[in-house]
Amino acid sequence: MSEARSIHASAVKVGERAVVIRGPSGSGKSRLAFDLILCGRSGQLPPAILVGDDRVRFDTGGGQLLVRPVHQLAGLIEIRGLGIRRCDFVEEATVGLVVDLAAADAERLPPPQALQTRILGVEIPRIPVGQGFSPLPLVVAALTTACGLPTLKDDADCFKGIGNHITPTLATE
Repeated sequence: MSEARSIHASAVKVGERAVVIRGPSGSGKSRLAFDLILCGRSGQLPPAILVGDDRVRFDTGGGQLLVRPVHQLAGLIEIRGLGIRRCDFVEEATVGLVVDLAAADAERLPPPQALQTRILGVEIPRIPVGQGFSPLPLVVAALTTACGLPTLKDDADCFKGIGNHITPTLATE
């Protein structure tokens, strides 16, 4: 294991993997974290539970990036307009996606290299979200249309060769 590093971010475990949310103060990290938890509760996403809000720790193990809550903030989340609230949380999760809010490199059709980031030597899928854009639809789309999910078709099933389709005909409909 590497030495754990603390960063200013939030994280939510959605299904088997964590979504790490980075961005400047006031960019909506806590809001997106809570929205993901609500989507998990409503069935729009797999079950979702807080890892940490405001500060989390990164570590590596087995070639994977792990995220943990900072001890003093474990189980706490800020809900704007209500203050700091206590909620269920997990002690550790494997990172599967990074969302960068107010990202300067956010584009309508981002190049492939913008959709990846490297943290502690581990390559992780990334979504850059521009200032003023709602991140939730992008994150839900990424989590429900990404390669490797059992309900999706692989590249070989897509005649256009780009994959990420729920059905082989979705791209042509």
